[in-house]
Amino acid sequence: MAGLDIVVIALVLLVILILFAGIKTIPQGYQYTVERFGRYTRTLEPGLNLIIPFIDRIGAKMNVMEQVLDIPTQEVITRDNASVAADGVAFYQVLNPAQAAYQVANLENAILNLTMTNIRSVMGSMDLDELLSNRDVINDKLLRVVDEAANPWGIKITRVEIKDIAPPKDLVDSMGRQMKAEREKRAQVLEAEGARNAQILRAEGAKQSAILEAEGQREAAFRDAEARERLAEAEAKATKMVSEAIAAGNVQAINYFVAQKYTEAMAAIGKAPNSKIVLMPMEASSLVGSLGGIGAIAKEVFGDGSAPAGTPARARQSTPATTTTASTPAFRNPFDPTSQGS
Repeated sequence: MAGLDIVVIALVLLVILILFAGIKTIPQGYQYTVERFGRYTRTLEPGLNLIIPFIDRIGAKMNVMEQVLDIPTQEVITRDNASVAADGVAFYQVLNPAQAAYQVANLENAILNLTMTNIRSVMGSMDLDELLSNRDVINDKLLRVVDEAANPWGIKITRVEIKDIAPPKDLVDSMGRQMKAEREKRAQVLEAEGARNAQILRAEGAKQSAILEAEGQREAAFRDAEARERLAEAEAKATKMVSEAIAAGNVQAINYFVAQKYTEAMAAIGKAPNSKIVLMPMEASSLVGSLGGIGAIAKEVFGDGSAPAGTPARARQSTPATTTTASTPAFRNPFDPTSQGS
């Protein structure tokens, strides 16, 4: 019995060891390949898995998370023979662990060399100016080409980015001078356009000012002509009234009209700028007599305040006419109505 117990215990321990050897725990983010006698049979998913001990074994442990691969700096010659230094970064993810494990050896090195080769191909087919200004286009081309090439390996290239493009120092200096010249040219063009617009605006302002000034002059001339027309109408009406009075035999109206013209002529002679001494070959008493005639007309029209209210106009006129004739010393005024009567 003692020997049988030992055999049973040994068998139990052997079964336990076999079970432990066949249990495999796969962490999250990884997948393991299973090989049976060296041949791939299946892929173990994350979690608890069982294999046949001593027959099956774990082949490759593949990381199925997205991984980043740094692309070292390399020299690239562009289509216009400019030498630049470029580096980048690539992101990839294993979609088929069996293909990634058995279709290519050293997966990371293969992706690195594939990406570097395509960087030289894509960037070498472009000019320097296009290369520096179209980095997004370069990234898209690289992503499409590298992903298509790595598809048989069971991986997915999710992103390829160019980190830096460094032209030579002398080329950078030349580009700086070119940029400065372009900006100076743009500034001169903008300055010239500003001067042209300013001249156009000034010309438009002068034009509008001239138009407004001409319209103002036209309006002023129209107003002036209208004023002269009104004045002429007033003078014509006054002349008509004087003419009607003369036609009616009113001597006072004739005296008033002549005296007014006489006074205006004397005032114009006195206001002349080139007149210093005025020789008048006429009696100075004529103007006084004219004024006296005007006073007599006013007395006849408006009446004398000293005469009685019921006294007729002709009666009131007789007294100052006699007085004026008596008071005139030795002159006869042709414009005085009282002197004519005497």
